[in-house]
Amino acid sequence: MKKTILIYGTLLALLVWALKWMEYRYILRDLSLQFYLGLVALLFSGLGVWIGINLLKPKSVLSVQSPAESKEDCPIPEDLLRELGISPREYEVLQLMAAGLSNQEIADRLFISLNTVKTHTSNLYLKLDVQRRTQAIQKAQENGLI
Repeated sequence: MKKTILIYGTLLALLVWALKWMEYRYILRDLSLQFYLGLVALLFSGLGVWIGINLLKPKSVLSVQSPAESKEDCPIPEDLLRELGISPREYEVLQLMAAGLSNQEIADRLFISLNTVKTHTSNLYLKLDVQRRTQAIQKAQENGLI
């Protein structure tokens, strides 16, 4: 941004210098003041449009997929999930827990309420026979769930 302002200011100074030089050299002495003002206005309008286009370019967005969204990367161990009684939604919650998301972040990502996330989490604790989130993630990794 500072570079753009510096370039813009430098161009303005060069233009003023060029106009003064032309006036002293009597190169364009016969033209009226409106011509000079129109020329300056046209030049800086074009420059302003060019700068506006370059500054307002959409920035590329880096998309980060959560483990729950990357189903094609690693297949879901459906037989193991059935054996443990874990539902697909609980599995998504487990993957997001393993990714380090908080309960509120999981709720926002899956478009469910915070209480629903807490219910899924407590169900996972019962089904995996653990007491804490870290134990659930560790046990899921040992069983090959995540």
